Amino acid sequence: MCYIYPAYTVYEYESIMRKTAYINTRVEPELKKNAESLFSQLGLSMSDAVSLFLNQAVLNKGLPFPVRIPNTETIEAFNEPREGLKRYTSSQDMFDDILNDNE
Repeated sequence: MCYIYPAYTVYEYESIMRKTAYINTRVEPELKKNAESLFSQLGLSMSDAVSLFLNQAVLNKGLPFPVRIPNTETIEAFNEPREGLKRYTSSQDMFDDILNDNE
């Protein structure tokens, strides 16, 4: 038995279900691996995630998240030298250091 939502005609439903258009894109291998891992945890395939993004872009009539050009202050912060910054192997080490500094 097949259920069709009443909001769609049979033709509209069939055209929604046929996914025959292809998108080919190149990304960094590490980015692809990390994205696939994340989407897998969410129960999504890469195709599902791309379709979700495209649907949200169409619904929002733009990107589904804010994209901004950084202001001067942000650019300066990006360009600040990183010498002398503390590095931590875990977030717990960082929080322990922060809490000990404040005592």
